[in-house]
Amino acid sequence: MDTTFAGSATAASKNSGAGRAVECTPGTRVTRSLLGYGVLAGPFYVVVSLAQAASRPGFDLRRHEWSLLANGPAGWIQVVNLIVTGLMVGAAAAGYRRALVSGVGRRSVPLLLAVFAADMVGAGICPADPMAGFPVGTPDGPPVAPSMAGLLHIAFAGIGFLAVIAATFVMAVRFAGQHHRSRSVASAVTGIVFLAGFAALASGSTAAATNLAFTAAVLLVWAWLSSTSVYLYRRVS
Repeated sequence: MDTTFAGSATAASKNSGAGRAVECTPGTRVTRSLLGYGVLAGPFYVVVSLAQAASRPGFDLRRHEWSLLANGPAGWIQVVNLIVTGLMVGAAAAGYRRALVSGVGRRSVPLLLAVFAADMVGAGICPADPMAGFPVGTPDGPPVAPSMAGLLHIAFAGIGFLAVIAATFVMAVRFAGQHHRSRSVASAVTGIVFLAGFAALASGSTAAATNLAFTAAVLLVWAWLSSTSVYLYRRVS
């Protein structure tokens, strides 16, 4: 009797283990790997940017946007940072396309994130013009004659920001429909804060409060992407 029970338990355990092994299919592993880039993209971009902000002579977080780090002898670091981060977001967009198999945003969110990714790469290839005293020796204020690269940088950034803002709002609707109130509210708040920060910056204000508020909004949107990617990662099957 005991031997039979033990044998049945062993068989059940093996079957259970086999079931778990089957769950993690090659497709699941690929999707999770792609979503993992969505988790890592923000921290990577933020750490690299802040490390430069702390070490580059003349850079002031109260006055200068992170994109200005693409100028000067060490500017290539921020160029690479933007391009690599953009590619990571692009991989995440592919993960979202695989993970969001139905419901609100299953097509629009991956597309919006792909647009954001492409615009980050474009913003890296076309760096912002030197301005506001950075790099050291640059006159204060905006550039007198913006370069083509500088104008394209502004265009890429604007389109990319609007795309990720739209993605937060669509995900807010999706989460609301799934009765995930906290995630719905967090997504909506992220979109509103980032839109407000972007609008303030686009108004031309040079106040320290404006630049710091925009920096905080950038941190928030990256945190949102990481958190949402983790959420989807855990639910992929």
